[in-house]
Amino acid sequence: MGPLLPDDSPRGTRYLRRVRGIAIELLALVLVTVLSPVLQLGALLVDVALWLRRRKPWVALRLVAMLWWFLVGDLLGLTRVLLIRAAGLGRDSPTRRWRLYRLRMWWAGWHLAGVRRLFGLRLEVEGQELAGPGRAIYLVRHASIIDNTLPDVVLARPHGIGLRFVVKRELRMIPTLDLGGELVPTSFVRRGSGDTDRELEQLRQLAVDLGPDEGILIYPEGTRMTPRKLARAKEIVRERQPELADRVERFEHVLPPRLGGPLTVMADAPEADIVLCGHVGFDGFVSVGDVWRGGLLRTTIRVRVWRYPAAEVPAGEAERATWLYDRWLEVDAWVGEQQRALLAAGEDATAVVPHE
Repeated sequence: MGPLLPDDSPRGTRYLRRVRGIAIELLALVLVTVLSPVLQLGALLVDVALWLRRRKPWVALRLVAMLWWFLVGDLLGLTRVLLIRAAGLGRDSPTRRWRLYRLRMWWAGWHLAGVRRLFGLRLEVEGQELAGPGRAIYLVRHASIIDNTLPDVVLARPHGIGLRFVVKRELRMIPTLDLGGELVPTSFVRRGSGDTDRELEQLRQLAVDLGPDEGILIYPEGTRMTPRKLARAKEIVRERQPELADRVERFEHVLPPRLGGPLTVMADAPEADIVLCGHVGFDGFVSVGDVWRGGLLRTTIRVRVWRYPAAEVPAGEAERATWLYDRWLEVDAWVGEQQRALLAAGEDATAVVPHE
C-alpha cells in the first residue's frame, strides 16, 4: 500500500517543487554558514545601533542564529525522511509511520528548543497529563508562525502519540513537511478552494484505522486570530448559522471554530475523545517582521489542555456544533484570563494580545 493521503498534484509539478525547495534550503545553509562572520558582525552593529538609539532589544543576532538553526534542523530532518522513504520502498506500514511520527516530534522539538534558548522563552503547561492516551481528536489554538511546534512537543511526545495532521497546503513548500507528510496521514488543505466536499472527504481518510496510540490534530479556527478576522467571522456565522449567533457574539480572544473539519472527523471517529489546547504568549508573531520588533524576547508561554471523553460528546450534528462552541468558549475565557495576568506581570503586549 502507498500513502493513505498521497499528493494528487501532477508528477512534474511535485518533483519541481521538491527539487526547488531542497536546492533553496541547501544553498541558503551554505551561504549562511560561509558568510556567518559577516552576518554576525552586521547583526551586531545593527543591534548596538538600535539599542543606543532607542533601547531596542537585541534581535538581529538572534534572527541570524535562528535562521541557521532552522536550516540545519530542517535538512537533518529531510535526510532522515529520505532514508525512511528509501527503506520503506513506498509501502505504508505501522513501523514506517512511527519512524516518521518520532522524527516529526524530534523536528518540532529541535525548532522549539532553538526559539526558546535564543529568545529566553519560559514554557508553562497545565493539564499536560490529559493529552494522553491517544485515539483522540486534538483541537489546538493557532496564533503565530511558531506555535505549530507545540502539538508534537507538548501533546504527542510526552505520551507517545502519533498525530495525523490537518494543515494548509502552502506548507508543502517546506521539503521536510512535504516528503514526510506523505508517509503519515496528513491532509494538506487547499484553503478557499471552493470544493468543500472534496476537502471534507480527504479529512475523513484521517479517521481510517485510527489506532489507540494515534490522534487527529486540527486547528479549528482555520487561521490566526486578529480583531478584524474575529469581526468578519462573527458576520459570517450570523448570516450562515443563525442558531449559533448568540454564542458567536461572546468570543473575544479566539476565533470561533470552523465546524466543517471538526464535525467531520468527530462523526467518523465517534470513539475518540476530544482534547482542546489553548495557549498564550505567541500572539502577534505572524511574520518574521513581528519577531524583529522584539516582543518575543523573554516571553512566558502558557499552555492549557482540556480533555472530554467520547461518551460526553452529543450524537447529533447540531448538538455537537453547540457543544463544540461551548467548549471553545471555555478556551476563549481562559485565553482572556491569561492575557490579563501576563500583561499585569509586565509581559510585552505584542506577545500576548493579537493585533492586526
